[in-house]
Amino acid sequence: MTIKTTLEELAEEAIENRRYLHQHPEVSGAEFETAVYIHKQLEGLGIQILDYKAPSVVGFVQGTSGKKTIALRADIDALPITEEGNKPYMSRNDGVMHACGHDGHTAILLAVAKWLVENKADIQPNVMLIFQSSEEQVPSGADLLVRQGILEDVDEIYGLHLWQPMAKGKIGLAHGPMMASTDDFDITIHGNGGHGSMPHDTVDPIYLSSHLIQAYQSIVSRQTNPTLPLVISIGNIAAGATYNIIPNTLTMKGTIRALDFAAPAIAREQMNKVTAGICESFGATWEINHIDGTPAVINDPSVSQFVENVIQQTFEKGTYEAVDPVMGGEDFGFYLREKPGAFIFVGMGGEKSAYPHHHPKFDIDEDVIRSAIKLFTEIVKSGGTPTDSI
Repeated sequence: MTIKTTLEELAEEAIENRRYLHQHPEVSGAEFETAVYIHKQLEGLGIQILDYKAPSVVGFVQGTSGKKTIALRADIDALPITEEGNKPYMSRNDGVMHACGHDGHTAILLAVAKWLVENKADIQPNVMLIFQSSEEQVPSGADLLVRQGILEDVDEIYGLHLWQPMAKGKIGLAHGPMMASTDDFDITIHGNGGHGSMPHDTVDPIYLSSHLIQAYQSIVSRQTNPTLPLVISIGNIAAGATYNIIPNTLTMKGTIRALDFAAPAIAREQMNKVTAGICESFGATWEINHIDGTPAVINDPSVSQFVENVIQQTFEKGTYEAVDPVMGGEDFGFYLREKPGAFIFVGMGGEKSAYPHHHPKFDIDEDVIRSAIKLFTEIVKSGGTPTDSI
């Protein structure tokens, strides 16, 4: 008889794995040692490793029925941030730290992998375990995996995020749009500089940029559906070097955020038109470069309702919390654009996790790791969303 690891024991092992990973972080696209660590653990459990481009690692566990395949995803990359604090498991890689919680996500999925092997006889669906590289940076690891065909045989996909803005003890999601798309842009305006005392002899790119900034906001307020949130923000303007010289050139950098798959394309088209019209009217030339980011995270309502039911039925009363959409991004949207699925927040905000994501003193409240493991295992035990619901 196989002695099965209890949930408490799985959580303890996950915390050990998480602390090791926290001490050995690697930035997006360079998580090769992390991948070796994951590969060894899956191999030790006898889990089949599928052939996808490193440093992502993908495992596969055959279910008893094999009629349905559920994918579970964890992101594995860290951030180029120097860690601050005095915890005993500080990063040993200078200038790199797990400042978002991906070390926890990886450890949680490794624990689920062990649970799957020990309970394989009772699991009906196939389960794909996706340890995904490069969530934080472009090119997106999710996008690369989708392009390699990872979702071809997947029926539905689930991901979670240990979430500091949500109170510890809460688990929740949105039934529809949950996180925004993240597309950026670079704009260069070529004017005709000159002395600040004689602006009439110039084409002033700084003055021109003020018209562009105002016009971009009219795209948000007057050219897109007001029921579909859209943000166009300028984060950087660079021009000139002194007090009394109007420069020849100005550059602007910014971001577009939306909670709809179509809205970013509409915003880009309108920005191109507005930029061309204003620059031409002032006698300037321009270049605008749109940088593809990640799609919006839009949960399938049937799948998200299934997840809510799982939370309501298997966790304490009051655990479930409906989530309002946030304008931050997550490349899990690449999966949800292709297949039904759900992205879930596991709250951990409180004294042990007081600093926000991407802060140099960010840390996970490891108490919630147990709940995250349970969430994934309950989703698998339930067999995923009823087929007639999707």
